[in-house]
Amino acid sequence: MPSYAEIAELFGFRSKNAAFKLVNKLVDQKLLKKDRKGRLLPGEMFGSLKVLGFVEAGWPSPAEEELLDTMTLDEFLISNKEATYMLTVKGDSMKDAGIISGDLVLVERTNDAKDGNIVVAEVDGEWTMKYLRKRGKEIYLEPANKKYSKIIPKETLKIAAVVKAVIRKY
Repeated sequence: MPSYAEIAELFGFRSKNAAFKLVNKLVDQKLLKKDRKGRLLPGEMFGSLKVLGFVEAGWPSPAEEELLDTMTLDEFLISNKEATYMLTVKGDSMKDAGIISGDLVLVERTNDAKDGNIVVAEVDGEWTMKYLRKRGKEIYLEPANKKYSKIIPKETLKIAAVVKAVIRKY
């Protein structure tokens, strides 16, 4: 999220005080939140949505609409808001995992990536998103597209985040 100075510059304000007032209005409308240290966080963008039932993905069945619950997309998708951010996918190395170029991935910063997680990682100074694989002492990154090879780090492998969700707009 931008700083007050960046907000002031973006909106053409001459002072950070004007940006502070704007942010407070956005916080009042729940479009923004502040963490314990006063840093800005995204608010609930979509509000609560109705969960109306189930849809058959196999054989067609009669539809019944029944209000089961309500939830926000934030509470469904995000468990640690301060460590969560989105990235836009570029490339096709994860297409067989259902992640294609142009998708957004919701990722959570963590040091606790497990074998089989889809991770955002820095490998030998380059950034990528792949499956994390641990086989004995060997750790490597595996694409979900047969035209790409696994990536074995020559020097360093740093896991930055784990993919929690894929968002695609049709």
